[in-house]
Amino acid sequence: MAGAKETPRQRMIGMMYLVLTALLALQVSNQILQKFVLLNDGLERTSKNFISKNEFTVSSIAATVEQQGNNEKDLPKVAAAREVRTLTAEVFSYLEELKQELIEVSNAKNENGQFKNSSLKNVEVPGNIFNNQGKGEEMKVRLNNYPQQINKILQDLGIDASFGDIAKDAKDIEIFKNDREVKDKSFVFLNFVKSPVGAVMALISQYQNEVLNIESEALSNITSAIGTFYFKSDVFEAKVAANSNVVAAGTKFEGTMFIASSSSSATPKMTVGGRDVPVVNGFGEISFTVPPASQYDDRGLARQTLKGEITVNIAGKDSTLKVDYEYFVAQPIIKVTSDVVNQLYADCANDLSIDVPALGNAYAPDFTVTNGTAIKGSKPGQVTIIPGNSGKVVIGVSSGGNKIGNVDYEIKPVPAPSIRLFDSRGEIDMSVAYPAPGPSTLLVRAVPEPTFARTMAKDSNFEVSGGDVTLLRNEVPREKVAISGENVAIRNLLASARSGDALVIRVTEVTRTNFRGNKIKSNQNEIRIIRIK
Repeated sequence: MAGAKETPRQRMIGMMYLVLTALLALQVSNQILQKFVLLNDGLERTSKNFISKNEFTVSSIAATVEQQGNNEKDLPKVAAAREVRTLTAEVFSYLEELKQELIEVSNAKNENGQFKNSSLKNVEVPGNIFNNQGKGEEMKVRLNNYPQQINKILQDLGIDASFGDIAKDAKDIEIFKNDREVKDKSFVFLNFVKSPVGAVMALISQYQNEVLNIESEALSNITSAIGTFYFKSDVFEAKVAANSNVVAAGTKFEGTMFIASSSSSATPKMTVGGRDVPVVNGFGEISFTVPPASQYDDRGLARQTLKGEITVNIAGKDSTLKVDYEYFVAQPIIKVTSDVVNQLYADCANDLSIDVPALGNAYAPDFTVTNGTAIKGSKPGQVTIIPGNSGKVVIGVSSGGNKIGNVDYEIKPVPAPSIRLFDSRGEIDMSVAYPAPGPSTLLVRAVPEPTFARTMAKDSNFEVSGGDVTLLRNEVPREKVAISGENVAIRNLLASARSGDALVIRVTEVTRTNFRGNKIKSNQNEIRIIRIK
């Protein structure tokens, strides 16, 4: 309906008008004038497209009425459409003549048809033509009469129309009405006095586009009014066809609401829960995100009712058909799979796969973590959880911005590794005495607990980083060397070793390298004894 909310095109045109009128008050450079030429060129191309579209619409209106039998109630709409086109062409041509006069008087083009910067900057010619000769005030009257004429044509057809003025004084323009220096300027002084030729040229092209836009909106209203006085079908029943009547919370309810035996000439209005439903070819397309239910039955389902209305003109009277459609919301179940699903290890990268099977392809997960952090994987549902040092970690699961639920786990401390000794041949058997003079190579290793090593390979890298090895004779310490890594230099100890001596290996510190490469030290107190034959 004309005069209702502005379309994006109308808002764009209004914004361009404001920019143009604002720039007219500035001292502009050659570069800006060149931009006006480019802007004018674009506006003129838009005008040509507008004219082609509007001419086609007039022809389409006539053809549609003819196809529907030239009903006497629709024939005036054909005449009205043609009258709108004629009025528009007259105003457009009038503006085009003014623009060409401006170009010729200012000598704005050279012999090759190219615009000259020196002429485009001329601010005297526009003032003379539009102010001194009175053509600006004449333009204002023509521009503002046009929407009034269009309003009358539409109102005579019973179509509500309220197209407003095109040519405005500064006080009637939002960005100027509070500007002390500009607000008292008339339409003529605001747009033409002391304004360069290039800018005025683009401004006139903009007014042409505004006229064509009003024509387009008027023709659209006439098109919508064709055939609204009858409905060909004689059986009416409101229906909803849904893709499924069981919908998981967090997914979209999708279906079609329609009038059985619908007519292609009807334009029904449809709503669901008070919200408008887009109507395509007489059928309403329903799509909304289903929120979680407050209560589910023992099957995990919650009964819901979709309430809708279809309003359509039947035999010249608007009739409203109500529809109630029952569907069920399925409770989404969070499924977690992982090698460490029962407990999560503290300060480690615990890889999880969190899925909500009921959501299917609509599953678009996001995760929040209390007492920890999350790193999303490359596939939906893949996430790495890094818990804090102790307590419980809570993982919030959402999909498409809708909260599904929480899963929580106890935080398990990293199991301490076991200390094992190796020589050049392999692991040393601690149950028997070592042949004299003792191992020439001694490796002290921190071996992770098997389950932790299997499930947390990126976090199970341990090494011995503190301790000592003491040569013991008759239970009396003799010499000692420090342990600072896996490979321990014990050659000096063995040089003075005798049969029956013992090597006492004491580990006091172990360092774990986690998935980030951080070194985490922990105290260890383990003793191993190698007895020499």
